[in-house]
Amino acid sequence: MSKRILVIGAGFAGMWSALAAARLLDQVGRTDVEIALVAPAPELHVRPRLYEQNPNGMKAPLQEIFKAVGVRFVQGVVERIDVEGRQVHVQGVGADANVASRQTLDYDRLVLAAGSRLFRPQIPGLDAHAFNVDQIADAAQLEAHIAALAQRPASAARNTVVVAGGGFTGIETAAEMPARLREVFGDSADVRVIVVERNSDIGPDLGAGPRPVITQALRELGVTWKLGSGVAAVDAEGVTLESGERIDAATVVWTAGARASALTAQIPAERDSFGRLHVDSHLRVKGVDTVYATGDVAYAAVDDAGNFAMMSCQHAMNLGRSAGHNVAADLLGQAQIPYSQPKYVTCLDLGPWGAVYTEGWDRQVKLVGAEAKALKTKINTEWIYPPSANRAEALASADPLRIVVA
Repeated sequence: MSKRILVIGAGFAGMWSALAAARLLDQVGRTDVEIALVAPAPELHVRPRLYEQNPNGMKAPLQEIFKAVGVRFVQGVVERIDVEGRQVHVQGVGADANVASRQTLDYDRLVLAAGSRLFRPQIPGLDAHAFNVDQIADAAQLEAHIAALAQRPASAARNTVVVAGGGFTGIETAAEMPARLREVFGDSADVRVIVVERNSDIGPDLGAGPRPVITQALRELGVTWKLGSGVAAVDAEGVTLESGERIDAATVVWTAGARASALTAQIPAERDSFGRLHVDSHLRVKGVDTVYATGDVAYAAVDDAGNFAMMSCQHAMNLGRSAGHNVAADLLGQAQIPYSQPKYVTCLDLGPWGAVYTEGWDRQVKLVGAEAKALKTKINTEWIYPPSANRAEALASADPLRIVVA
């Protein structure tokens, strides 16, 4: 192949970038451009569902889709990006992770879609004693831990879960916990789930709109919260808050925030406080002509009103479609399409109680309870999953003008 588009990452943004680039190549009949995608495995990890049970089942295979549309999958982990030399250095994974498995891939255009990772501040004991639901392996470890609690002597601490962080992930995780604990200890068990949030309100980033619904749901589920003081230390028996208060708990789940992939630091360009690269309306990294950023690594305007994409699958899917189309269009001299996603919605799972669905950046509540839960279930089990391996259907679904709200 005379030219190569290289995509880093097989998450929502990376997968859709590769498919959208393939769509444009197919439309213009170009066969002299290779699309290659680098990731540890040819599968989409459905991270928005990792607060649910059975996290090991939250993945979708991608190899057949990639084969159908002509995307070459390269298994490995990117160690270094050489922007000046237009090269990416890749280390093999698994049984092939040895010196011989290292390879260097040249590119004409690069799409960085490496996603984000849970933010872990330097809190004593956090890494050693706290669980999380950031990646599949992390969520599976938490699930195994909860199941194993049944083997411990009964105590208030055994029956207590502290969820550190009262944002989107923290609320969804906390709402699931009472029922999960009672599955282990019995329906009559006295369980405690406590959300610890440094801010003065639960769901500080979700705004005032859905908060009454959230607090009602959590109360009815038996979840309580402590506000205005974050976690100062974690140990094997619980947490100590910044206020000095002690909470004994056998289970601590850290959910407080995310940061863009560390690979963004290898791109010589401006980044925001979350590590995201500043991009233009076509998702090209500002000041770096050959690199595009998308998904959780992109600081991208969604409209003309001053709103920017969130680190969420809702935005990553459409950011990916736009980045893939535009990187291919740039390489081929075709028209680019400015990224725009003015409609913003939130659908927050509230466990057995239901869910809450809002529209707009001011989060006006539109659905609650069972109705919102039905929508959340459709989003989680249908809308965010990859298309079929049928070539025509897969390419059609990658249209950058096909805005999906999920």
